[in-house]
Amino acid sequence: MSEAPIKVAIIGLDTSHSVELPKLMADSTIAPEFRMPGMIPTRALRFETPFQKKEGLDKRQAYLESIGVKVTEDFDTAVADCDAILLVINDGAFHREYFEKCAALGKPIFMDKPFADTLENARMIRDIAAKNNARYFTCSCLRFCPGITAARQAMPAPTEAFVWGPLGNAPAGSSIVWYGVHAVEMLESILGKGAISVQLCEHGKGCFLNLNYADGRRGVISLDRSSYQYGGLLRDGAATPVKFDEIITTHFYRPMLVEIEKFFRGGEAPVAIEDSYEIMAILDAAEKSLHTRQPQAIYTF
Repeated sequence: MSEAPIKVAIIGLDTSHSVELPKLMADSTIAPEFRMPGMIPTRALRFETPFQKKEGLDKRQAYLESIGVKVTEDFDTAVADCDAILLVINDGAFHREYFEKCAALGKPIFMDKPFADTLENARMIRDIAAKNNARYFTCSCLRFCPGITAARQAMPAPTEAFVWGPLGNAPAGSSIVWYGVHAVEMLESILGKGAISVQLCEHGKGCFLNLNYADGRRGVISLDRSSYQYGGLLRDGAATPVKFDEIITTHFYRPMLVEIEKFFRGGEAPVAIEDSYEIMAILDAAEKSLHTRQPQAIYTF
């Protein structure tokens, strides 16, 4: 792909990301040092989900149209003449359906978190991608934020990690999958793959996820309904522990957009599908542990 601006189609308006990402690409009020002019949001597809009804969609459409994005309810119109696709649907139950439509187009795809609503649907998306030879990746923006990036550089091989993040209440499906994905992504980006079991333990404001790894590493995730803070602590048993906090700012999504643009221009996916699939497997096992109150094996085949 040339260095010309990439025309991006946006699929889904039921998440704030459908506004926040194109804002950094095309809103002239954003300071130049934070703009992403290499991508141009051209068209967007809107439809209702349990996560957003007509009134909210109308507000998002009005904003997008104010920065030059055409909003439609027709999929073919939304993807016409695009170079790449942002599939940003809040409700993971819609991911498989729309990924299948997008994969057939032969365009690079970024699919916003979570991978899917269930591990089975994530597996089907993986199969659809293989069938269509689709270039895609999926992740949470938390993976690329400055705090966690600096912490990984300071301690590249920790044996233990404790991370914390919010637990929202999903309008449909699993809250663990929908919002727990942010903190699970943070932990996986720190410890890497290899988790073999997880147990979810509820507390008054949310829950803990206790993860074990085949090589003895340990991870703990705290999900809290009363706080929207993100952070973590890394240990390796030798050096001073490394702590990080993430500060939510107007330009919170820019590091992820930088990686998306590189990928859209032909670069390697910044997150391997195997990593994203393990994250989905952890979430699936944690949801099962919530209901059984027992540790659950993490299956990544």
